[in-house]
Amino acid sequence: MELHVTRWKRYGHDRLYASLPDGTAVGWADVTTGDITVLRAEYRDDVIAVLTQHLQNLAERVLTNRAPEAHARPMLPSLTPADDLAVNLPGQSLRDLLAESGPGLMERVVSRLLRRPTDWDSWRKGLAGERRVGAELSRLGRHGWRVLHSISLVNKVDIDHLLIGPGGVFSINTKHHHKKAVWVGDDSVIVDHGKPAPYARKSRAEAKRVGRVLERYCDFPVPVEPVLVFVGVSELKVVATQLDVRVYQERQVAALAPLTGVLTEEQAERVYSVARHRHAWNQA
Repeated sequence: MELHVTRWKRYGHDRLYASLPDGTAVGWADVTTGDITVLRAEYRDDVIAVLTQHLQNLAERVLTNRAPEAHARPMLPSLTPADDLAVNLPGQSLRDLLAESGPGLMERVVSRLLRRPTDWDSWRKGLAGERRVGAELSRLGRHGWRVLHSISLVNKVDIDHLLIGPGGVFSINTKHHHKKAVWVGDDSVIVDHGKPAPYARKSRAEAKRVGRVLERYCDFPVPVEPVLVFVGVSELKVVATQLDVRVYQERQVAALAPLTGVLTEEQAERVYSVARHRHAWNQA
């Protein structure tokens, strides 16, 4: 099927439209983000092929015309369903891990009989925590926020949740400590009087990592704040005086809803377009 491609620029948008010979639009691409939207499913393959080619031609033209000394901001390839992290469910990484490496029936029976804790128990517990926090974050959608879950980085690390909206970007780390008391200091967390855990330090490092990725593809500063969310705890005591990590129980994440004034609507949309793209995180 031969499709005609035309460029459309209005109201701050820059798009390429793919149309049938009779002028019926069957898909369009955002020139800025590279995202492709298919309007007629029966023409999906043709739409993606023709718009991807036109986007590549535009990118090559821009690079050719740019002065040699100018710094070229990297571009992401067109977003495909396989690369879209927006489809991830809360705890997606743990779901996949359990599906691939989870115990069989006999292993589960033996572990229960011996009352022996396993990695699988830890994964299931973590999954339950991420699902509960994901449910709370979904409520923020009506306030203009968007959330992504289980963003995989290199070295088998992943971001539990990434919240993006008018109040900025929040890298959220979920910790499930059922019926345990949690004490949070400036640089460490203690659970039921156990050994100090570096949750705060790791959360700060994660937020910086996220910021570097997003600013690589955005032409504006992207502030990222780290957040620790504790699930199912019997007590949460924050005694820090200089802590730069937000600390909540799962029901308290609603406190983020009214925050605003950090990103414009267009900037938040751009950040979300980058963050949902799997390829953006390949080198993170």
